[in-house]
Amino acid sequence: MPTPPDPERPRPPRVVEPVRVLRARPTDALAELMRELMPEPGERAQITPPAEAEEDTEELPPVPAGYPAAPRPRRRRWAVAPALAAAALAGFGCAVLLPDRQESSERPAPSPVPATAPATTADPDGPGTLRQGDSGPAVTELRRRLLRIPDVFRDGSATGPYDAPLAEAVARFQLWYGIRGDETGVYGDDTRRDLESRTG
Repeated sequence: MPTPPDPERPRPPRVVEPVRVLRARPTDALAELMRELMPEPGERAQITPPAEAEEDTEELPPVPAGYPAAPRPRRRRWAVAPALAAAALAGFGCAVLLPDRQESSERPAPSPVPATAPATTADPDGPGTLRQGDSGPAVTELRRRLLRIPDVFRDGSATGPYDAPLAEAVARFQLWYGIRGDETGVYGDDTRRDLESRTG
């Protein structure tokens, strides 16, 4: 006769084992096919094509002697990089040069001076405009201000006339900081305002 369970002692919990479901993997069918086609070590595979396959295939006739070979396609990748570089350079040049021409063409034509007015030697770009050939304290101040902008007037001196190196430095400053109201290399009102705001 079995003994009744002890009421004070708890029953051990029932262990539930996981159920494992085996599913065929997509690669199993491929592995089975490879087992059928590939011989075991030491065996030779005997694959016989179906009889219908022989009837459907035809052998191509031989190529006649002297027939030119099919031309190989030429690869012209080497020409793409220089073409792209040339197009980019042309586009950059147009972007830099054409806006200046457009702005200069939009400037109104100067009004004719009446015959009764006395002839003056006023600067057409406005008073205080400096250009190549000018000299004086205004040119010295321009040189000193340009020397304070990094790499614009490298190896320039603080004294001297408005010469070609100074005109190049002014043009470089105009290009780097996007100043378009003055002629390239001419220190006009727009260039003066921008340079003075940067050099205090």
